[in-house]
Amino acid sequence: MKLFSKVIVTLLLVSYVFSSCGVIFGGSRFSGSIIAKNHPDAYIYVNGNSLGKGTAIQSFPRNRPLAVELREEGCAPVTKTYDNTFRTGNFIASLLFWGLLGVVVDLGTGASFKPDHKHNPAVLRMSDKNFVFTVDFDGCPVN
Repeated sequence: MKLFSKVIVTLLLVSYVFSSCGVIFGGSRFSGSIIAKNHPDAYIYVNGNSLGKGTAIQSFPRNRPLAVELREEGCAPVTKTYDNTFRTGNFIASLLFWGLLGVVVDLGTGASFKPDHKHNPAVLRMSDKNFVFTVDFDGCPVN
């Protein structure tokens, strides 16, 4: 029974140490909804991977910019890159509550970043984990 108690305490301690504010409250990934504005037949590619037509929802890593490409017959492909920004509040909370180890965990997992919704009107923040990207298909006639 003592061994079981020690294992449980050790597992709880390890889970506490290797989590941090950014990982707990935002995670290392976010859910992104990508909408091809006024083009329901446009094929959506993100970082080279096909996601579907018109609208696509998928989980993306926080620590990389999102490169969205739209392709539609009769139109030149359009690529938009959505940069990420630093999550200052979570970084400070990690530093205060988990110390340097929490900061390292947040930076290592990518939980210290989020899509830059404040400087890009095409990015809408629904919550800490959900963002909507509206991609305007410049130069392609509206369907």
